[in-house]
Amino acid sequence: MAEENDNSQEKTEEATPRRLEKAKEDGQTARSKELATMAVLLAGAGGLLMFGGSLGAALENIMRGNFSIERDAIFDTSQMAMHLYDAALHASVALIPIMVLLFIAAIAGPIGIGGILFSGKAITPKLNRMDPIKGLGRMFSARSLVELVKAIAKVGFVMVIAILILDLRTQDLLSIADEPAMPAMAHVLWTLGWSFFLLSCATIVIALIDVPFQIYDHAKKLRMTKQEVKDEFKDTEGKPEVKGRIRQLQQEMAQRRMMSDVPGADVVITNPTHYAVALKYDQNTMAAPVVVAKGGDETAFKIMEIAREHKIDILRTPPLTRAVYHNTEVGGEIPDGLYMAIAQVLAYLFQMRNFRRGMGPKPGMPKFPIPPDLRRDV
Repeated sequence: MAEENDNSQEKTEEATPRRLEKAKEDGQTARSKELATMAVLLAGAGGLLMFGGSLGAALENIMRGNFSIERDAIFDTSQMAMHLYDAALHASVALIPIMVLLFIAAIAGPIGIGGILFSGKAITPKLNRMDPIKGLGRMFSARSLVELVKAIAKVGFVMVIAILILDLRTQDLLSIADEPAMPAMAHVLWTLGWSFFLLSCATIVIALIDVPFQIYDHAKKLRMTKQEVKDEFKDTEGKPEVKGRIRQLQQEMAQRRMMSDVPGADVVITNPTHYAVALKYDQNTMAAPVVVAKGGDETAFKIMEIAREHKIDILRTPPLTRAVYHNTEVGGEIPDGLYMAIAQVLAYLFQMRNFRRGMGPKPGMPKFPIPPDLRRDV
C-alpha cells in the first residue's frame, strides 16, 4: 500500500543532496551532446584557420619531396622506408596543434556541464537494456519523438545557415574563376575555412538552447515525492523512536558508570528530597574536589542508598547541594567560589569522625558560604 501511495504522488520536491550524490555514483548527471559537438566543431574550424597555412605548407613540402625522389632511391627499399618515415614525421608535426585543440575540445565539451564523473555503474551491463520489447518501447516513446523533432530542427537550422553563407559568398566564389591557379587555390581555402567556421558557430545557438534544457530535464528526473524526502530523512537521521531508544541506552550506561563511582566518594551532600551530589578529593592527585556522581529524585535516592551501603558520610546541606548540583558536571571540579564551602564540609566530616572515635568534641554544623552568583533557590 505504501508503494502504491508513493507512486500516486507527484514528484514536486527538488532533489536532496543525498539524492544528487547517489545519482552521480550511478553515473547520472546532466550532459549536452550539442555542447560537445559545438566544442569539437569550433576547435576544428578555429584550428584550421590558425594553423591551416602551416599545415598546407607542410603538406606541400611533403608532396614536393616525394615527387622529386632520385632514381637510385626509387629502387632502394631502405631509402623508400626513410622517405615514408620522414613524410609521416613532418605530417604529424604539422597536425599536432590541430589535434591538441581537438583533444582539449573533446574533453572539455562533454564535461562542460556535470563536470568530470567516473562511475563503474554507468558502464555495467544491464539485462533490461537488452530486452527487445523495452528497446522498441524506447524507440517509439514520447522522448524519442522529441529527440527526432530536435534532430530535424537542428538539421534545418544548420541548412538555413549554410544557404545564407553560400548566398553571401556566391560572388566571391565566382570571382575565383578569373584568378591565377595559386592565388585561386589560396582564395578557395580561405573561403572554405571561414565558411566552415561560420557554419560551426551555428551550433552555439543550438548549444545555448540545449544546455539549459538538459539541466532542467536532469533536475526534473531527480525530483522526489514528499514521502521520498521523509523516508530519506529517516534513513539519514534515523527514526525518532530508534534515536530515542539509543539516547535512553546511552543515559542508562552513563548512569551505571556514574553509580559505580559512588563507592569511592568521600561524602555525599544532599537536599534530601530532590538532589544528591557525591564528592571526592585526593590532595595528592587532585587540584580541587571532583563531582563523581549527581542526580535528582530517584537518582538522588539511589546515590544515597549506595552511600549507606558503603558507609559513606551523607551530609544534609540543601543550599550548598543545590549550588554544587547546578554549577558542576559529573567528572568535573567544583567552581572556585565553592572551594571554601566544600573545604568546611570536609573539615566538618574530619571532626565528626574524630568525635565518633572519642578523640574530640562534637563539632557544630557550620554555615557554608555560597556566592550569590552560584546560589540556587530550587
